[in-house]
Amino acid sequence: MNDRAVWIDTSASRKYIFHDRHPFHPVRLELTEGLLKAAGAWPERLVPSDFPGAEDALALVHRPDYIRAVQRLGSGGPVLTAVDPAMYGLDPHGDTPYFPGMHEAALGVVAGTLRAAAEVMSGRADHALHLGGGLHHAFPERASGFCVYNDVAVAIAWIRREYDARVLYVDTDVHHGDGVQWRFYTDPDVFTFSIHETGKYLFPGTGFPHERGESAGYGACLNVPLEPYTEDDSWLECFTAALERITRAFRPDVIVSQHGCDAHAFDPLAHIHCSMRIFREIPRLIHQLAHAFCGGRWIAAGGGGYDHWRVVPRAWSLLWMEMCDHPLLKDIDRSERERPALLPESWAAFKSPRRPGDMPAAWMDDTSRWQPIPRRPLIDAKNKDVLEVALQHVG
Repeated sequence: MNDRAVWIDTSASRKYIFHDRHPFHPVRLELTEGLLKAAGAWPERLVPSDFPGAEDALALVHRPDYIRAVQRLGSGGPVLTAVDPAMYGLDPHGDTPYFPGMHEAALGVVAGTLRAAAEVMSGRADHALHLGGGLHHAFPERASGFCVYNDVAVAIAWIRREYDARVLYVDTDVHHGDGVQWRFYTDPDVFTFSIHETGKYLFPGTGFPHERGESAGYGACLNVPLEPYTEDDSWLECFTAALERITRAFRPDVIVSQHGCDAHAFDPLAHIHCSMRIFREIPRLIHQLAHAFCGGRWIAAGGGGYDHWRVVPRAWSLLWMEMCDHPLLKDIDRSERERPALLPESWAAFKSPRRPGDMPAAWMDDTSRWQPIPRRPLIDAKNKDVLEVALQHVG
């Protein structure tokens, strides 16, 4: 395995929990790490997620009044008369409710992604993964979509300040990476690329092809909004064509990627109908392009993904194994041509009252057993049209 890939410890990020029934739950991290251990792919060394300048770095993205509001709302004291939670996107009845210890937990997420950026940009590692990060919806003045602080935006802003590097941000979450896009919408040295389910039907309702950046940043933003029930072939065709063209034209110094895995057919919060195949191919392509254009510099974070048992652990394990060139990938790749590569028996036998009865037995999905999507030709054609429009401004 390649020891130039480092795993950032997720212990601090496990404190980022709204409540036990919330879909954005850190059990996803525990399950992923359990699968990697069972598969013999657990990293030998964990890099601590501490980052002494994390608190100061927040100001690169978030407003001081918002940071103060997060601190006060998470303090556990009588804050409602002093701070209006809804004004800051932290309504207790909304998607992103405030919770005790919120500032410290969200800051821990930011620190982990900053540590990943520091490991790569300093040259101590080629690739770094912080699965606790990827909170791409948070804005300078408010929380949104389960995201309190935007760790990936903070890390990108820190890279720009400390290294003056050109950053390519790649977002494969099924929901548009709006918070990162708008933060760098006028910056010509940060290219934001998001491929997601169209905002016509899905939160956050943005991410259309006409969103291309503004002022000096015009042309450094690309969105590929896909039709509901898009399947693997169409998804991968659009992703591959867009990312290869962007990378050749922009020539980044580093790639920062967000790996939400909610574009899977099993995910309960979206409508894209992809299989585990795309989560094998996404990191493979990013890995190739990082070495071809960026000297290998690649910083990856987690993100969405709400089928905690059947999807997230497999998808995120495939990401890490690609980053560290794990030999198990050869067996998994052969499984598509020959017999399926099975998950470890110890993982399949993992006990929990929340464990679903139909746990997958193999790393990859057998889509021959899935019900066909009847509108496939129309969906594929619409996606091709959208891709053509999106790429018009990319050289």
